Amino acid sequence: MTYKWGMTIPFYDRPLSRSRELIARLPELGYTDAWSAEVNGADGFTPLALASEWAPGIRLGSAIVPVSTRGPGLLAMSAATLADLAPERFVLGIGASSPAIVERWNAGHFDRPYARTRDTLRFLKKALAGEKVSEMYETFAVKGFKLERAPEIPPKIVLAALRPGMLRLAAAEADGAITNWLSPDDVRQVRAVIGPDTELIARLFVCVSEDAEKARELGRRLLAGYLTVPVYAAFHDWLGRGEALRPMHEAWAAGDRQAALKAIPDEVVDALIVHGDAATCRARIRQYVDNGLDTPVLAPIPGGDLSIEQAVRELAPQG
Repeated sequence: MTYKWGMTIPFYDRPLSRSRELIARLPELGYTDAWSAEVNGADGFTPLALASEWAPGIRLGSAIVPVSTRGPGLLAMSAATLADLAPERFVLGIGASSPAIVERWNAGHFDRPYARTRDTLRFLKKALAGEKVSEMYETFAVKGFKLERAPEIPPKIVLAALRPGMLRLAAAEADGAITNWLSPDDVRQVRAVIGPDTELIARLFVCVSEDAEKARELGRRLLAGYLTVPVYAAFHDWLGRGEALRPMHEAWAAGDRQAALKAIPDEVVDALIVHGDAATCRARIRQYVDNGLDTPVLAPIPGGDLSIEQAVRELAPQG
């Protein structure tokens, strides 16, 4: 195996407190990476701090922590801590997130998301290199911040990016791009924007089930929650799914959630959710890699034919 093969932590079926044994097994199963998330469950850093001890040698990444729910200095401190715990193994993934997470849940301001992400990236590159930062950025100002103990090796920084503007920023100024909810064919479109040399990371939602209708039902619930968010709606407009998803958006806007779920076409679910038996799922994941994805980060969905623990084992690249 010459490419990376990641897993999402914590797992969807258990709290972090009961995840040690399975996380510790990831390297022997063939997983190269473990990536956290930060929505309304575990924060983006604590699982990685624990995994740095539970699974020595595995690469650790945040996918993603929002740039508007922490101050720039606090974000730098958290990243420096992980870089110290896992030198050369920690990758800081940051992104704009969404109005729901930033404003409704965290009392922040979702203003000028592209500029805020760009400015945070530029600040972090200086701060994590040990520089004293006093600078007026377009979206915030920092006066005299310097890490008490900068990491000996600054972590790589990758950006959540869904459309050309942010993808180009990731390619020009960051160490990679993270994307989400795309098909193997969509990878080519994203890769065309960032070029051949930028690492491309994507979380892939996987349902190990030979019952296609059950997998589609589970997938629709996830898709409706994501694809109705404006940034994802715009992403799929760019990818060419605007008309296919229009009935879903109309039903969602009218407040009819059940109609919105039913309106997502099977072909869209099949394109964006990896499902089938374990061998079929692994083959589908490799299609993403063949089309230009460097790092698939699997997220097994509860409710399939296998438990999450079984799915983690069966989806391993050597499975």
